[in-house]
Amino acid sequence: MWAEKLGKQLGHPTRSVAGWLVSRFLTARNRILEENAVKLSGIQPGDTVLELGHGPGLGLQSAAKLLTEPTGHLIGVDYSEYMHQMANERLKELIASGKVTLHHCDVAAMPLADSTVDKVFHCNCYYFWPDLRKGAAEIRRVMKPGGLMVTTLRLSNVAAFAAKRVMPGENWRPEAYMAALRDSGFSDVNMEDKQSNHITFQAIYATALK
Repeated sequence: MWAEKLGKQLGHPTRSVAGWLVSRFLTARNRILEENAVKLSGIQPGDTVLELGHGPGLGLQSAAKLLTEPTGHLIGVDYSEYMHQMANERLKELIASGKVTLHHCDVAAMPLADSTVDKVFHCNCYYFWPDLRKGAAEIRRVMKPGGLMVTTLRLSNVAAFAAKRVMPGENWRPEAYMAALRDSGFSDVNMEDKQSNHITFQAIYATALK
């Protein structure tokens, strides 16, 4: 029972004691993954950048610092209203300036125009999507041809959660996600081991087909 409740909160934190604890957990454990996802994305000053499942907004903060040109724009989406509100508060000045736009929505149904995003990044996110192929297809739809997407995760932690049935099904497996990306129109899909602050993590790369 506890595993099911934890899984629901990890995938969709709510404004509750459990949701608050999960938000603290995400802030502490995801910081390195978020910062490295931003760094590995190769964000340029004038890019339009999208973060999926932005959580409390740590990755958004890092990415916003790189978008120094007037055309640089940052978009965040999250299915959790609680996380959406937390990120809104954290980034309220950037939102007011028009540099950042946040959407409370499903990754599989984003209110974005076709072929408008240069870079996409996310961490500890895809294994909570109900349908990997729908999510991957929607990401491909909004990306410009040749755009890069980067996913970061700690596979050892994900596998441990999956073993405790915190994550349902087999969506947590990187192979399943990478297959969905290829089927949805991504090329050069691969996973690499990386290290940061003596922590080993994985990065999945995919390029939107031209």
